[in-house]
Amino acid sequence: MCRWAAYLGEPVFLEDIVTAPCHSLIEQSHHALEAKTPTNGDGFGVAWYGDRPEPGLYRDILPAWSDPNLKSLCRQIRSRLFLAHVRASTGGATSRANCHPFILGRWAFMHNGQIGGFEKIRRPLEAGLTDDLYERLEGGTDSELFFLLLFAEGLEQDPQGAMERATRRVIAAQRGAGIEPSFKLTAALADGQTLYAVRYTTHATAPTLYASAFGEGRCIMSEPLDRDGCDWQAVPPGSFVTLTRQGMTVRPFEPASEDLALAG
Repeated sequence: MCRWAAYLGEPVFLEDIVTAPCHSLIEQSHHALEAKTPTNGDGFGVAWYGDRPEPGLYRDILPAWSDPNLKSLCRQIRSRLFLAHVRASTGGATSRANCHPFILGRWAFMHNGQIGGFEKIRRPLEAGLTDDLYERLEGGTDSELFFLLLFAEGLEQDPQGAMERATRRVIAAQRGAGIEPSFKLTAALADGQTLYAVRYTTHATAPTLYASAFGEGRCIMSEPLDRDGCDWQAVPPGSFVTLTRQGMTVRPFEPASEDLALAG
């Protein structure tokens, strides 16, 4: 599984989260402590918001720990809102187009998890996209397709509802293909002003997610940056998180019946 981190608040250097701490995202890329595999070396990406409504984006296929350009950019870029991701592929080639985050307009999205049986349900899921959305597909991951499904389900007006409806669509496609529902979804989503996150699974254990105050902002990520500094709180499974400058709210995430949304 992948590792990711997101921040919202007063501008900070990306390195404060991505590269500098003792258990930074780069450290997690080759020594994750709470993932199925400790190494996440199938590419990386960062999306950050500045003075323009759409985010900047830098992605590459190198392991995050071996890219000097990433370290240089993180040392120089300050941002009030950014998403950073290191990838451990569960499907799809190691290519720049398959690296997270994915962006469309003012929105950015990244995911840690997997849609079970994706190759068997990919075509019916793609059929749910408008022609305009389908033309935006660049890679072959379940994560990118799910991101575009959010737009088909009304993301611009209702982020949580769109996430729940798109998740229901995935589960319905799995059932239609005779597959036991299997979807792990720990993801972050941003529109330039607000940061959203979700932790959900239909089975077994949901990928980890933690949140903490961080300077004059708040950080949410797969694993804590450290164990002794910030007060990291685990986000419960079956949760939808909304972060604004005013604070953080956590609501139940209920895309399906309770028998599918296990406590994790």
